[in-house]
Formats: sequence, structure tokens, C-alpha cells
Amino acid sequence: MTDQANPGLGAAHAAKALHRNQQHQHPDAQGHFGPYGGTFVSETLVHALEQLQQAYERLRDEPDFLNEFRTELRHFVGRPSPIYHARRWSDQMGGARIYFKREDLNHTGAHKINNVIGQALLARHMGKTRIIAETGAGQHGVATATICARFGLKCVVYMGSDDVRRQVQNVYRMQLLGAQVVPVESGSRTLKDALNEAMRDWVTNVEDTFYIIGTVAGPHPYPMMVRDFQSVIGQECLTQMPELTGRQPDHVVACVGGGSNAMGIFYPYIGDESVSLVGVEAGGEGLDTGRHAASLTAGSPGVLHGNRTYLLQDPKGQVIDTHSVSAGLDYPAVGPEHAWLKDTGRARYVTVTDDEALQAFHDCCRLEGIIPALESSHALAHAAKLASTLSPQHIVLANLSGRGDKDMHTVSERLALAQQTQADTKE
Repeated sequence: MTDQANPGLGAAHAAKALHRNQQHQHPDAQGHFGPYGGTFVSETLVHALEQLQQAYERLRDEPDFLNEFRTELRHFVGRPSPIYHARRWSDQMGGARIYFKREDLNHTGAHKINNVIGQALLARHMGKTRIIAETGAGQHGVATATICARFGLKCVVYMGSDDVRRQVQNVYRMQLLGAQVVPVESGSRTLKDALNEAMRDWVTNVEDTFYIIGTVAGPHPYPMMVRDFQSVIGQECLTQMPELTGRQPDHVVACVGGGSNAMGIFYPYIGDESVSLVGVEAGGEGLDTGRHAASLTAGSPGVLHGNRTYLLQDPKGQVIDTHSVSAGLDYPAVGPEHAWLKDTGRARYVTVTDDEALQAFHDCCRLEGIIPALESSHALAHAAKLASTLSPQHIVLANLSGRGDKDMHTVSERLALAQQTQADTKE
């Protein structure tokens, strides 16, 4: 799915990249990206998924549906989002030029709204009147509640109780928009458990309910569908980068939890192997501590939430609890297309710790006047690290996937804890 809002040379690049992707890309008819993906669900959901797949296949290239989608992106979301040259940060690194794709400037403050609009339009076409969603950082929940308010749909959002505590502001935003927020107390009380509860709801209420999954995970067709709706990010970059710099970037960097913002910016570049793709996972307190959420770096293939992918599991196949300072990356698996990109070597995946992400958060605030989400701060941290190893002729494009208003509470808590620890050490 492409956005045609920007004509000219960039559009030609976009068309060529899309053609290359069609030659190289997955999934197959059963939703497999190599050995990953597929559909691992209960019998009660098979019909609902088949119905969804048929509706999406019918509408994904239908001119009226695409026009409605693009109109909402342009006039409700405010797309295209700009690309910004982080000059002061680039100068401080002393290496490559760093650019940000400013998804934080979208209505609701993140990339999540792109996908939610597409799925909500599908729900309306399918005659569904009740929407459910899961959320970690709260941005997908806010985006879902926003579109449900706009389209007049009933909205229920599942959220781990730990994330409810971490993201109080977003919980209140969802409630203001008319959504029912359901805290989940089971398991680790984070994103994984919210997704479990949303799946249970869908099984029970499948006739009138549409499940808007917020990332490129879940059973087929969700990984493909979410990627397609989010690929507007990368399509815009194909046009904007030559306008700003005369060419495409050398490296594209994005944070990866489930992986929707990363797939959104990666997908249009997959066919251009001159562009390096780098996904940044949550290293938490360090890989050696076991307190992280780096499923691609430290996990192994298995099945979770309806698809086969890399996940964090023990030798008996039980899912391991994860940790990240960023609620949106605190997930023990990843989208199956990322697993395929890792195995084929088309994308490289690295980790950034909590402390490194927090440092990038503060640097971005003070050097660029932009308050990034803690999820995005992982990508910014690696982009800065990478830029420092390159020459000024190189270009690093980082996806600034969301703004950090929602993270003020977490950052202030961490800062207070660090100050208390420092005071205790002096004593």
C-alpha cells in the first residue's frame, strides 16, 4: 500500500522500491515469512480470521478504500510527517548526519494511528460495531480510542496493570475519549498479558467485535496488514530524503518491540540493499542479567499469540518475563517478518540498555528541543552511537516513532531514584 500525496522524483523511487519488494517479499498465501508467521489459533477464531483476510484482500487495492485511508491520514492525522535534521546532535557526535522521521508529530503523538485508521475502516466495511485492542505504552490504545470516537464505535482496551501504573496519562486520555480500559492482573501484568486477554475477548464476542492488533505480530493476516498500513512511513521517506539530501540514507534505524514502526519504515527500503536496516531491541538492565526484552538477540523460535517467531522462552518452552524501561518494548516476542529479516541478514538487530535509552532521551531534549518516547529513545541511542563511527558523508535516518509526554512519570521516577542512590553512596 503506497501513499501518493507527494509526486515527483520521490514517487518514482517509491514505485521502483515497491516493485523490488513485490519480487522479494513475503508472506505467502498462508501468511509465512520463510518459516515464521502462519496461523496458530483456536478453532473458534479460524472463521473470523478467514473473514478478515477475505475483506482485506478485497479492499487493500480498492481505489475508494485507499482514497478514504489516505484522506484520513492527510486531514485527520496530519501526514506527511516531516523529516528533521538533528544538526546539534550530529555535530556533537562528530560523524554522520542524523535525521529523524517525525512520527511524534502525528495526531495522538505516535505512529500507531496509521495502522489503527486502516483497521478501523476495515471494521466498518465488515459491519463490526465493537472494537477491542491491547496496549503497552498506551499509544496504540489512545489511537484506537481516538478513531473509535471519530467513527462512533464502542471501544475496549486491555492493558497490563503495571503498564496502567506507568502510563497513567494515556489511561486517562483513553477514558476521556470514551474507551473502557481493562487492567490485566495476570502473568507479568504487561503487554503480553494484555494481548492474551484481548484474544480471549475476541473468542467470546467474535460476531460483532473487531480486534485491532497494534503491531506486526499475531496470526495471519495481521503481520502483513499492519505492515502495509504502517509502510506509509517509509514511502514518505523515499520521497523526502532525496528532497532534503539528494539521496537515500545509508542506514535506517528503528526501535523494535513487536516491530510495527520498524517494519513501517523498513519495508519500502527492503529491495534497496544499499540501505542498511537496523532494529534496536530493549536491552533492559543488560543481556547477562536476564532482565531485558531482546527476543531477536537472545531468544529462539517458538509460537506465541498466533504466529511462529523469535521469543524469549525457557528450555521447556515457557515464556520468560521481560523488562524494559519503555512499556511499549516490554514484549517477549517480535513480528515474524522481523524474524525472517534477521535470518536472511537483510536487517541487523542490536540492543540498547535502559540507561543508554534514558541518556539519549535527555540528549534529544537538551540538544534538539524534542522530547522523544522512551521506545524511540532506544533507536536514537543507537543512531547516535552508529553516527559517531561514520564520516560526515554518511546519513543515518532514525524513526522517532512517538513523543515522550506519556513517559514523564517514568523518567521523573528514574531520576529521583538515581539521585537518592547517589545521596546514599555519599553517606
